[in-house]
Amino acid sequence: MGSLHLLSARPSTAALKWLGFVTAVWVQAISGNNYTFSNYSDALKSLMALTQLQLNNLSVAKDVGKAFGILAGLASDRLPTPVILLIGSVEGLIGYGVQWLVVSRRIQPLPYWQMCIFLCMGGNSTTWMNTAVLVTCIRNFRHNRGPVSGILKGFVGLSTAIFTDLSASLFPDPSPSTFLLMLSVVPLAVCLSAVIFLRELPPTTSSSSTSTVEDPEEEASYFGVFNAVAVAVALYLLAFDVSGPHGPVFSKIFAAVLLILLASPISVPVYSFLKTVQFSGKPVLDVERPEIAEPLLSSHQESTVAVEKEVAVEKKAVVTAAEEGPAVTWRPVIGEDHTIMEAVTTVDFWIMFVSFLCGVGTGLAVMNNMGQMGLALGYSDVSMFVSLMSIWGFFGRIGSGTISEYFLKKAGTPRPLWNAASQVLMAVGYILMALALPGSLYIGSVVVGICYGVRLAVTVPTASELFGLKYYGLIYNILILNLPLGSFLFSGLLAGLLYDAQATQTPSGGNTCVGAHCYRLVFVVMAMACVVGFGLDVLLAVRTKRVYAKIYASKKLKKQETSNGQ
Repeated sequence: MGSLHLLSARPSTAALKWLGFVTAVWVQAISGNNYTFSNYSDALKSLMALTQLQLNNLSVAKDVGKAFGILAGLASDRLPTPVILLIGSVEGLIGYGVQWLVVSRRIQPLPYWQMCIFLCMGGNSTTWMNTAVLVTCIRNFRHNRGPVSGILKGFVGLSTAIFTDLSASLFPDPSPSTFLLMLSVVPLAVCLSAVIFLRELPPTTSSSSTSTVEDPEEEASYFGVFNAVAVAVALYLLAFDVSGPHGPVFSKIFAAVLLILLASPISVPVYSFLKTVQFSGKPVLDVERPEIAEPLLSSHQESTVAVEKEVAVEKKAVVTAAEEGPAVTWRPVIGEDHTIMEAVTTVDFWIMFVSFLCGVGTGLAVMNNMGQMGLALGYSDVSMFVSLMSIWGFFGRIGSGTISEYFLKKAGTPRPLWNAASQVLMAVGYILMALALPGSLYIGSVVVGICYGVRLAVTVPTASELFGLKYYGLIYNILILNLPLGSFLFSGLLAGLLYDAQATQTPSGGNTCVGAHCYRLVFVVMAMACVVGFGLDVLLAVRTKRVYAKIYASKKLKKQETSNGQ
């Protein structure tokens, strides 16, 4: 009975791990509220009689909330995942709840500086949720960081379209106030479910005689289910957006089917659990019998121990040399665990940081200004462009995570090369938007959405591969500082100042600009920034090719050992 219990406990742990991943997907599907500013920005502008520069500074305040994500990074190493999720969801309830009170005119508009604080709180709330989800899931699925990042970041990309389309389908006459009410209440409800199931679990090992739940190929097939569901949700949302106006009955049916699709990944942990029950009910070999006992160390474990012994010997030699001669400081090399101080003193970290700034900073400028960009080009409703950026951002996130992992396993291709490719494509998108040709805003929305998604999905596993997982939560949030910094540089300063230079005053006290000239220079400057980012990504790929060669060799060796074990 003891051996039977041992064998059935392992797949049960795996089922819990997959259940946690499902709730993580749900959290990510509602944690992209930071990208929905364009859906209610015009209401804030008219209600508070703001200039474009003032409005853009409000969006900067929202993104500055990301800067305080460092607190979430520090907390991720000290607090359990449920506590981090609760902090983020409650903060979002307050931040977006106050904005709802203002826009719905239940209270008078607050002073400008107070509005900045509450927008900052709303922006910061997502950093707690994202940190809890990403850190926990990447640690739970260490050998599939690319797919994990792609799926989770993909659902973040879809969240804007999910919120926008649900608001349009559930409310007969959707308004910015109802949209803000959803942003404040829904994340809290979803996080309460994730608090129960999402937590870091110890790694489980399996052999051919026990369970294949942890087998890389079977794990990849499970991720395939999540990818299929995500693609189905994205196509479903896209079909709803391009199919024109809908009646109330059709809209309600759409909302019901969407919720069913979002709930469908629960089938993965259910299947894993049923496999556990089926497996535990079968007769199994008694692993306690000496004649069939497996060696204490597998060949892979033996090689790992050997490497650890070599590292220990090298460290001892360094210490000895330090005692006998001049002071020598041991530093980790790229690919090993770094503390935050060790990471920020490397050239590779700052190459990644600046290239990330060029991609996400310019992308955020488009997202924050899409409302005014659409109005400048004659579109009265910009929700279509917001949804397009969200949906195609999803394809960029989920596609790049899976594709980068595939080529890493097959040929050792450095992940930064995919970031370089996205920078080139993003520059082309900005040039098209600057030309203001018929339909260019549609094409630009799609291109920018894809490339922004690639940047986020690829950079997440890249940072963990170059600087390790031990302090990953804090390192990730240091990189996320690019969001408020990029928002300030490209949205608050560049777009705000250049727009106001072209705009005319309105009787209410704000200003407006109509025509392609309003944002042309903004797009040209952002295209140039993307070219700089491209060069930095290529440089990082060259500098880290040895790290990815080692990762490739390790994955290849593990695959061979798995094949031999079977």
